[in-house]
Parts: sequence; C-alpha cells; structure tokens
Amino acid sequence: MKLENARVLLVGAAGGIGRHLARELLKAGARPCLIALREQELESLRDFLGDSASQACYLAADVTDPDARQACIEMAQKQLGGVDILINLAGINAFACYEEQSPEAIERIMMVNSIAPMLITHALLPQMLKRRKGQIVNIGSTFGSIGFSCFTAYSTSKFALRGFSQALRRELADTGIEVTYIAPRGVDTPLNPPQVHAMAKEVKMAFDKPEVVASEILEAIRKGSKEKYIGFPESLFARINGIFPGVVDSSLRKQNPVMRKYATTGGMD
Repeated sequence: MKLENARVLLVGAAGGIGRHLARELLKAGARPCLIALREQELESLRDFLGDSASQACYLAADVTDPDARQACIEMAQKQLGGVDILINLAGINAFACYEEQSPEAIERIMMVNSIAPMLITHALLPQMLKRRKGQIVNIGSTFGSIGFSCFTAYSTSKFALRGFSQALRRELADTGIEVTYIAPRGVDTPLNPPQVHAMAKEVKMAFDKPEVVASEILEAIRKGSKEKYIGFPESLFARINGIFPGVVDSSLRKQNPVMRKYATTGGMD
C-alpha cells in the first residue's frame, strides 16, 4: 500500500502508539482522519504533531457507540472522500484476577478491543469492495496468541481480534482488499499501570517504546503484511503456543504466583 496521499482512518490516534503512528503517517504523506475518545486527548495530539497537525482532521468519538462510529465514517467521507486504510488501534487493558473484574469491565474490554473494530470494519467494507481496493489493519497483541493469567479478558478480546482478522482475510481473498494483523508485545505506554510494570520487571517481561512499535506498524502497512509479530522471543512463543500449548502452560505456570500478587487488589502495598 502506498502511503502518499492515502486516506487513513486511524481509530485510537491519541494513545502512546497512536500519536507516534499519526506522526509517521503524516511524514509519509498520508491524509489521516484521527479519532480519539475525548476532545482533550485530541488537543494533546495536536500539540504533539506540531506544524503538521493542520494536515489531518480530528473527531472525538467513542466507537463502541453506533452513532459515533457513523460520525467517524461520515467525517472521513466528507473530509477525505473515503477511506483507503482503516487502522483499528483503540484498545483498553485490564490487569486483574478474573474473579475480581466486574461484568461491566469485562464487557467494555470486549466492546472496545473486539466488537468495535469488527463493526467499524463492517461499515467501511462496502465502499472498499466497490473500489476493489483497501487495507484493514487490526492492532492486536502477543496476548492474542498466548493467553496470560490475570489478563484473561484482555487476552480473550485480542484472540477474538486475531480470529476476525484471519477469517476476514480469507473471505476477502481476490477482492483487492488486504487485512493486516499486527501483534506487539508489551509497550511502554500509560495504558499499563504501575502494577504491570512491577510485575513485568519481576518476571522479566520486555517492553518496547511506542515510537518503535509505530514504525513497525507503518512498515507492515507498506508491505501489506498478513501478520506481523513485534518483539523476540515473544513472537516465537506465540508460534510455539499454537503448536505445543502444553509447553507454554508449563512455562507460564511458574509465573502465576507473581502475576496474582500484583494483580490482586492491594498487591502493590
């Protein structure tokens, strides 16, 4: 996919990865429409982008809401004339023992991380099919290939996003539309609370800088990659888990006491 003059709808543009990806898209000559949950997040994003901020359009929208999703699509149509690349980056995390999570929190994770990307893709797909051209980019996680304890709801939502990407890619074969699934490992962003960083340090879990991940995402979009896993050895473990899950079970079981220590309410006291 050529990025110069490409019309891009970036959902989740104001987060740690999103703001760096927005900047990279602008540098590449793309025409992005940048979506974030709150207006103050967009103001911060404009400040971050500096002089290039005027080359993008912006909308504060909760894409779990049908009217907000439609507003995103209508703005992209009005401002850009359509969408060549959809990037589903918006996501929320939750590090907690599953029994301590509220039903509302579990539902919200599934809505933001899985269902909203599916529905906004569904809404945009007809125009891409009509042109027989486009790219759908879903940002998942290595946790979407390896189910981690105390990230149960989050892992489930990313497994769903990976399955959606794979199935849709096969369904759209020979239509001219590409589906790219990108799975970073841990990323050093405000999405991760102090408990996660403390746990990660104890179990030696690596984190990447958001600007590095944004660059990797951009490269995968350029290449039209089907799947891209960011970070080693996590990318290897994801593949091993698909073939020999019992091996990964045994390895991760040793970490369970540490995970639960930090995930349990008050675990940082």
